[in-house]
Amino acid sequence: MRAVVQRVDGASVTVDGETVGRIVGEGLCVLVGVTHDDTKEKAAQLARKLWSVRILHEEKSCSDIGAPLLVISQFTLYGDARKGRRPTWNGAAPGDVAEPLVDEVVAQLRALGATVATGVFGAAMQVSLTNDGPFTVLLEV
Repeated sequence: MRAVVQRVDGASVTVDGETVGRIVGEGLCVLVGVTHDDTKEKAAQLARKLWSVRILHEEKSCSDIGAPLLVISQFTLYGDARKGRRPTWNGAAPGDVAEPLVDEVVAQLRALGATVATGVFGAAMQVSLTNDGPFTVLLEV
């Protein structure tokens, strides 16, 4: 699993003009990609990492201050544009594999006590955020 994690001061995601997920104030906006060999165990590992990684202000984690997370699926994180002019998506798991694993990341975060907003799997989404820093990291498990 791969996640692009941005420290934000608020973020939201809309589908067809309707806001489907929003966090207010300091937190993390997380784009999650799933590849073919990912498992529920990797989803749980990613959730624990997201909950405990110390990238908020004063080296705090979401678990330290109860900061919310906005989790959005993004298969394009496994795009490969090294050859030619058009990326391939062979590294991305198909929707029937990826969706339950993204759902598992969210469920595991919530089980840890996190407040989690989400996008809509497979939908055309518009993501708005204020990247605080700017601060962006790539996590892989």
